Amino acid sequence: MTAFAIAATALFRDPNIAVDALYRPGGTGAGVSIRVVFSSPDQLAAFGEGRFVTDTVLIAVRVADAPDLASGDTIEVNGLLFEVRADPVRDADRLVWSAEARAL
Repeated sequence: MTAFAIAATALFRDPNIAVDALYRPGGTGAGVSIRVVFSSPDQLAAFGEGRFVTDTVLIAVRVADAPDLASGDTIEVNGLLFEVRADPVRDADRLVWSAEARAL
């Protein structure tokens, strides 16, 4: 295991950073218990001379916990259900997925 893998594992175990969640491939089934880092930063979008602030939901998941994470999968965090809305991307070391999601 690399130093980066050890660090990622420690971050996902930290109760101040990651939370418990249920992952459902294809959005169905009982779900698999995983840990995720959940964030909802504002994003800026420009259109012509205007600048708009939009809400986003980003969910980070360890690849080891959800190796086949894909668009249409759902993740339940604190009783709220989110759908992965686009193909998730992995970090350079292929340890963590970053998925944009939308609330259902």
